[in-house]
Amino acid sequence: MAIGKDNTLMWRLPDDLKRFKKLTTGHPIIMGRKTHQSIGRPLPDRTNIVVTRDRNLEIPGCTMAHSMVEAIEKAKEIDQEEIFIIGGAEIYKKALSIADKLYVTKVDIDLDGDAFFPEYSNVFSKKISEEKKEFEGQKYSFLVLEKER
Repeated sequence: MAIGKDNTLMWRLPDDLKRFKKLTTGHPIIMGRKTHQSIGRPLPDRTNIVVTRDRNLEIPGCTMAHSMVEAIEKAKEIDQEEIFIIGGAEIYKKALSIADKLYVTKVDIDLDGDAFFPEYSNVFSKKISEEKKEFEGQKYSFLVLEKER
């Protein structure tokens, strides 16, 4: 499933951005350096943790981590309840095995991207909720999935 091209999202869905803000506000968010660059600033009312291999990189308003393990440890110091992994593709791939829940926006479109969300359906097969939506003719749905236990 393509999620981006040239370090940008491939769609603009206002409800998706509102949902993202509502879900993540007040919680730590973990992202890769490229994702942070695409956003262009720390997201307000959240602890922004940026994963990078560059040990000299400092980003004002962000906490730096040099591995997913370090990022998760730093996030757990802030919030034991919920931590959000917000991208990009490599960070998703590293985090999928340790995640308990996925909040997915599934867009009904086939685009030629260069960043992809890893295959998850074989691990996250328990559907908690699904909300079908449409915006300007674009169909999409909000899914909440958990691992089968």
